[in-house]
Amino acid sequence: MNSEELRALATAELRAKLDETRDEYMKLRFQFTMGQLSDYTRLKVVRRTIARIETLLRERELTAEGEGQQA
Repeated sequence: MNSEELRALATAELRAKLDETRDEYMKLRFQFTMGQLSDYTRLKVVRRTIARIETLLRERELTAEGEGQQA
């Protein structure tokens, strides 16, 4: 999922997507540890997706704080 698709989601949807992605990352790490993971690049992709989502949530949080202070 790219940044444009993530930006289109509501904050609640982003939080749900973050939970799903973290669960997926945990399962991938478990498979990696057990030697069952065949596509190692998926770990990198999922980790970066988590970072994108967290960045978007933080941007929205800061924007909300900024609007509250200006009022």
